[in-house]
Amino acid sequence: MFAHSSFWPVALGFFGLGTGYFIWGGQALFGYPKSSPEVNRTMGMWGFWLPGFMQFLTGVYLMVGLTWFNVFGYAAPLYMAALAFTSFGIHWFVLAHRRFIGASDQPDAWMGIAFFFISLLGAIVFGGAGDIPVMILFIGLALVYLFEVPTRFGKFAAGGKVVGFIQFILAIWLMYLTYGVALNTALGYHWWV
Repeated sequence: MFAHSSFWPVALGFFGLGTGYFIWGGQALFGYPKSSPEVNRTMGMWGFWLPGFMQFLTGVYLMVGLTWFNVFGYAAPLYMAALAFTSFGIHWFVLAHRRFIGASDQPDAWMGIAFFFISLLGAIVFGGAGDIPVMILFIGLALVYLFEVPTRFGKFAAGGKVVGFIQFILAIWLMYLTYGVALNTALGYHWWV
């Protein structure tokens, strides 16, 4: 059996998603840079590697550590984190590839329904576990998809800006969570995370 580890890789996933939300949310909210085939390919690359790969890596690392090697002990909310990071990582792979090749974003409306429900599940799990900072994150994620669905169905014209605003605010919150986890783990700080 492997030794117990208190070094959960969640800061990696938080930072990746936060960077993705600054890039994608910032563009949607502020309209800069203007969309073009070149900009969309660059946005796709950033989306693939930062929120996509970093979350996927975090999720797989957590899931394997929890289920195969038991290196995190009994930390039940980490199972939800593993589920969410892995799912959201793959989700970003698809979004990034779609944007890179210039495919339609309309089917994202159906995807948004499933990701609303997994975000709501995350809010319930982390709220029930008393982890309010991560519960706040999942409430924000649920809001992203609550507005993403009607936007992609073509029923909410201002939805792109609303989603961009929520993503940008979540990016700031994700940087807070990244700092909190890193400082608490590396230096023994006591940030609210």
